Amino acid sequence: MACAGDRHTDVQFEEDGFGVFTDKTTGKTSPVRRFTWKNANNVTVQVITYGATITSIRLPGKNGVVDDIVMGFDNMEGYLNRLNPYFGATVGRVANRVGYASITINNDTYNVSANLGKHQLHGGFRGFDKINWNYYVNGTKVVLSYLSVDGEEGYPGDVLTNISFELNNDNEFLVDFKATCSKPTFINLTNHSYFNLAGHDKGADELYKHVITINADNTTDVDKDSIPTGKLLRVDDSIFDLRIPKVLGDVIHKIPNYDGYDHNFCVNKASAQENTFAAKAYHPPSGRTMEIYTNQHGVQFYTSNGIPEDPKKAKGDVVPETLIGKNGCHYYKHGALCFETQNWPDAINHDNFPRAVLCPGELYHHTAVYKFFVN
Repeated sequence: MACAGDRHTDVQFEEDGFGVFTDKTTGKTSPVRRFTWKNANNVTVQVITYGATITSIRLPGKNGVVDDIVMGFDNMEGYLNRLNPYFGATVGRVANRVGYASITINNDTYNVSANLGKHQLHGGFRGFDKINWNYYVNGTKVVLSYLSVDGEEGYPGDVLTNISFELNNDNEFLVDFKATCSKPTFINLTNHSYFNLAGHDKGADELYKHVITINADNTTDVDKDSIPTGKLLRVDDSIFDLRIPKVLGDVIHKIPNYDGYDHNFCVNKASAQENTFAAKAYHPPSGRTMEIYTNQHGVQFYTSNGIPEDPKKAKGDVVPETLIGKNGCHYYKHGALCFETQNWPDAINHDNFPRAVLCPGELYHHTAVYKFFVN
């Protein structure tokens, strides 16, 4: 008997293996599965169960040439590399920063793991990106699930998360996050794919040609550690005003105190629940365009500032370590961009930020739609 939601589609779908993963915490070894979608427009997407990770998105350009537009690795060894900066992964239980690794819920204070100095980043030492998720296939939809237990990385309550992935013939890749909990807790999920519409291996020179648009009147102000201060900053007449499209290379080096963007933009939402246009990237030479739609309040725009510098451009005597990706490609700083749909960072510690606590009986529901065009 078919489950509800099964439907006929001409999107091709395959499942195969992508190695194995041994969880150092539990000692359990399990197979990593890979899922591949290909639609009628020659768009191909691949996802693996480890980290609920998007490993590849291939689409043609205006010249008909197909390129893979997301950074990643060819095998599990790459994804287990300590230099892996969350390529394509699902990030949680809490994405982005938690200031001073501390949260308070109903007057109870919890000290969560501090993996970024005195703060937490992207869920701690063993976040959702380091889990081999359970999976279920329903037609061409894949549902990945993970039970995060009470106390994991310091967070209260069991949290059951389900993420569905699906590609359609409108060139939309649909990612749908849902979670429930056993105690009031903090949850904020995202996907951390790194995009370069020229191709994952084309580097900063091509990334600088991208034209960027973000639908936001405000950003969240941050301190020297990138922790929100609680203030909102209008983007008017600033380098953060991306409501009018800007060529990335014209602005990326002008960010105060940063060499690149790593900032939360407060999405101008038309509806509390429905998807809203959040961001757009366009690469004129290839003609490729990507638009992001979400029901979340924010999008973190990140230009891979933390990836090691090209040794040819490095200053000083210290040569940075090289991050080697697919097909032996060397990835360097500013080689890709991220649009991470999410709640505002550190929202639980700021009363004027969108609600961040999930209570028993409630449903956390986060949708992200990646839509691709060729001009």
